[in-house]
This record gives sequence, C-alpha cells and structure tokens, in this order.
Amino acid sequence: MTATTTAPAEQKSYSTFQLAMRKLRRHRAAMISLTFILLITLVALFAGVIAPHDPNAQDLANTYGPPSRNFPLGQDDLGRDLFSRIIYGSRISLAVGFSVAIMSALLGTFMGLLSGFFGGRTDTVISRFIEFMLCLPTLPLQLVISGLFVSSDKPFIVNLRNNMGPSASVFIIISVFVIFGWMTNARLVRGEVMRIRNLEYVDAARALGASNNRIMWRHLVPNILGIIIVSATFDVGGAILGEAALSFLGFGIQPPVSTWGNMLSNAQEVVLQYPWLPFYPGLAILFTVLAFNFLGDGLRDAFDPRARH
Repeated sequence: MTATTTAPAEQKSYSTFQLAMRKLRRHRAAMISLTFILLITLVALFAGVIAPHDPNAQDLANTYGPPSRNFPLGQDDLGRDLFSRIIYGSRISLAVGFSVAIMSALLGTFMGLLSGFFGGRTDTVISRFIEFMLCLPTLPLQLVISGLFVSSDKPFIVNLRNNMGPSASVFIIISVFVIFGWMTNARLVRGEVMRIRNLEYVDAARALGASNNRIMWRHLVPNILGIIIVSATFDVGGAILGEAALSFLGFGIQPPVSTWGNMLSNAQEVVLQYPWLPFYPGLAILFTVLAFNFLGDGLRDAFDPRARH
C-alpha cells in the first residue's frame, strides 16, 4: 500500500508595490479619504456641468442672500452663488496642490538623488544649499514675493499678468511654493539613496557595466518611489492650505478667480452677520486637507517595510 503525498500549493509572490496596495486597502481612514479625493477631483473636472450657476454672475439686488432652493449655500457680497464658487474653487485648490506636489517631488528627487548617490563634494554643496533654504523664513518670503507680483508695476510683470490673465496669480503661487517646498523631498531621497546605494543589487549592476544614470534611474528610483509618493501626498494638502492662507491674507490668487481662500477673505468682515459665507469654504478646505493627510498616513504605513506582515 503506497502513501500518496499532496504537493504544497504554490504561494503567489507579490511585488513591493502590490504588497503596499494590499495593506493600504485595509487602512479604513485612508480608503475613505481616497474616495473623497476622487469625488472632489471629479467635481473639479466637471465643475461646468455640476455648478448650477455661473460663479461670477452677480445679483446685486440679492447680496448676502441666505441659503435657498436656488442658492443652497447662499449668496456672497455681490450676489454670486456660493455653491457654484466653491465648486469652481476646487479646481484652483486641486490644481495648485497637485502641481506643487509633482514639481516639488521631481526637483527634490533629482537633487536628493545627486547628493546621496555621488556623495563627497556634490553632497556637501547640495546639503549646505538645502540647509540654507530651510533656514529662510518661508511664510514672510512667500508673502513678499506674492505681494510684489500682485502690486508690481514693472513692465515684465505687468506684461505677464496681462498675457496670462487670471491664471498669472495661479502660476506665481505654484512657483513660490515649489521654490520653498522641494527641500524636504530632497532630504528624504538623499537619506534613502545613501542607505541603498551600496547594497548587493547596486554592486551587481555596477559590475555588469551599468552607467551611473542607469543605476540611479533604473535601480534606485524604483526602490525609493514609496517615500516619494508619501511625501507628495502630504505636499498636496500643505499646498492647498498654504494657497488658502495666502489668498485669505490678500496676497494669493486674485479675484475674479474663485478660490476657497479668497472666499474666506471676502467673508471675514461679515462673519458674525452672515456665518454661512466663511463656513462652507472653510469646511471644504478642512475636509480636503484632512483627506490628503489621512491618505498620506495610510501610504506611509503601507510602504513601511517593518509593518508589511
């Protein structure tokens, strides 16, 4: 009588990214936040279809109108529909957030990769420059640069404002945040590259004759992609909050472009008489920033190799 043996079932192997996504799906707060982000992104993309009114259409006979059937969130100081302006404002907030995050991630990854991979004098120069940028008072400089652009009468800036129209202030806000926002990404990438640049697979690629560019972009960057994504996710929320702060102070994106920040600025003098004016834009900022922060927390846990079991 012969015993029969059953071969063990073959275990399916997963890549690092697949393991991270499997763990992310079990992070309830991150998945709720991701759903909200997708929803608000769709609202921004289809604002022209969803918004019931033109966001700049004025009704001076009904200024500060309370919430009603035609205007579910009320009207502002010029009789404009608050609901439509919030919907269109999501376009600006998300455009600024995603643009700043992507450009900061690209610039920070490039600088951190050079610094961490080559080391020596290259690392010293880049690291000292990063430390210098981090020592600068970011918010005052952002206010000064934005204010100069908004009020400057220099021919170059005036021509830029005239040629670009309302998008000129969006461009300058994105540029200011990128200039002062890439350093954290660079330091994260530098530290991770210094940790993995002498591992076996890098030595093997170098022994096979791979160039430095190939090693950096084909072997190092894919393995640090997790921390880049996590950092960029937090940058989106930070940029949305920063744009709202600058616009609230009057140094950000200027009317007639509707943003959540300048909607708060317009309502600050009448907040006690008409509390719905600052409430709904503030709520939009709060939920959007929290969603990106919770998603960033979930991604950070998902890409953490010490918690992948």
